[in-house]
Amino acid sequence: MTADKQLYRKLKIENIRGIIFDYGGTLDTRGDHWGKVLWHSYVRQAVPVSEEQFREAYVHGERTLARNPIIQSHYTFYQTLSVKIRLEMEFLITSGYWDASEEEFHGKHEAVLNDLYEEVKATTAHSRTVLEELSKTYPMVLVSNFYGNINEVLKEFGMAHLFGQVIESAVVGIRKPDHRIFSLGVEALNMDSDDVVVVGDSFYKDIEPALKAGCKAVWFKGEGWTEDHSDESIPTQVITDLEQLFA
Repeated sequence: MTADKQLYRKLKIENIRGIIFDYGGTLDTRGDHWGKVLWHSYVRQAVPVSEEQFREAYVHGERTLARNPIIQSHYTFYQTLSVKIRLEMEFLITSGYWDASEEEFHGKHEAVLNDLYEEVKATTAHSRTVLEELSKTYPMVLVSNFYGNINEVLKEFGMAHLFGQVIESAVVGIRKPDHRIFSLGVEALNMDSDDVVVVGDSFYKDIEPALKAGCKAVWFKGEGWTEDHSDESIPTQVITDLEQLFA
C-alpha cells in the first residue's frame, strides 16, 4: 500500500495532510459566482430582462431563502434550483419588469432550469474526478453555507462518499465568513490547522476566514458577482481549474 501511494498525485502546496472544500461555486460552477451563472443562462434562454433587473431578483430570491425554510432537507439540487429560479422569475413579474403570460413563465422557467442543471452535472462530474484522485491521499471535509440539504445534493452528484464529514451552515448555526466554521472543519479532520488547506471560490467567505482559522487557502478564481479586485498574493495558491491543485 505504501508503494502504491507514491504513485498518487500530490497537491502543489507542500506539507498538507487534509483538505477542506467549499461546495457552491467551487465544485458546481468552476469558481463562478452563482448569480453570474444564472444570469448567463437567462441570456441564453432569452428571458427579456436586463442584468440590473435580474440582480434585484437574485438578491430577493437569496434573502427569501435565508429567511424562510423553503428548501427541505430531502430536496435535490434540481429541486433547489427550481425553487430559486421560480422565486426570481416571480419577482421579475410582480415588479413589472417582465410581462409574462403563465405559459411563457413556465416555459422560460423550465428552459433555464434544464440548461443550468445540465451545466452543473458536467461541472460536478469534472470536480468528482479530481476529488476521487485527491481522496486517495488526503482526508477531505466539506464546509458550506447551504440550506440543510447539502448531503442530498452530494448524493445526487456522486460525491457523498468523498468527504469524511460535512459541516453545513444551516445545521451548525455558523455561516461563512465566520472563520469558526472552518475551525470545525479542522476539528473534523483531527489535524492542526497549518496542515490543512481550504479550497473555495469566494475571497471574502472562503479565503480570508480560512487564513484567519490558521489554514492555507486556495482561491478558485472565477467570474465574480462584482468587479472588486482582490490581492492575489494573499491566498496560498490561485487556480482557475481544480486540476491545477496538483503539482
